Amino acid sequence: MSLRAVAPGAPTLPPKYKLRTVVLDAGHGGKDRGCAGVKAREADVALKIVLALGRHIEENMPDVKVVYTRKTDVFVELADRAGIANKHNADLFISVHCNAAAPNAFGTEVWTMGPHKTDANLSVAKRENAVILQEDNYKERYNGFDPTSPQSHILFSLYQSAHIVNSIRFAQKVDRQFRTTVGRPSRGVKQAGFLVLWKSTMPSVLIEAGFLTNRREEQYLNDKAGQSYMASGIYRAFRDYKNELEATTGGD
Repeated sequence: MSLRAVAPGAPTLPPKYKLRTVVLDAGHGGKDRGCAGVKAREADVALKIVLALGRHIEENMPDVKVVYTRKTDVFVELADRAGIANKHNADLFISVHCNAAAPNAFGTEVWTMGPHKTDANLSVAKRENAVILQEDNYKERYNGFDPTSPQSHILFSLYQSAHIVNSIRFAQKVDRQFRTTVGRPSRGVKQAGFLVLWKSTMPSVLIEAGFLTNRREEQYLNDKAGQSYMASGIYRAFRDYKNELEATTGGD
């Protein structure tokens, strides 16, 4: 076998980008039940969707390592969720939650890190960030951040992730799958300051699968078939995102 010499100083192509590791985060858990409907609890629904999503990836993409922040009903602090993703040098972080509002509110939302553009965006971030009140020494762990203070959220919203472009790219694919193949009503792709996304060092999204405070949505999300449809939609978005990134040289 002969090897062709490369001339000194000749340009070399960067290695092809490969999406190797994804971290799946089921919101809440353990002592933190999240929001609730008549029967369903956010922590349980989020976990079932995440486990179904993980199975899709593991069965169809053996080259991708799937890491879970939790696989059982346990409490994991927000900083530790992002820390798991950072420790494994993840290429993508997906956090799944359920929403709460007035009984007539409905639809999916896909969030990325960014500024709060409306009071409604701020209220969603405040609800999800309030879990840190159940953590010990949260002010030290989160640089003095106070989830009950509007001023903290306003300052926090100025933070812009270095991976915002690919975060939005993936978020849009998830939203498109929800609206088309899954057939769910969508409230769109949005931005706000979520602590769990702020601490991660890779493209990341937070998915609100629907409103447990809406009886019809609760029944859908608390049903195994509904959870399977949601997981399949996120999986297809992940597959398309991975294929698109790997079709070009370089990464995020």
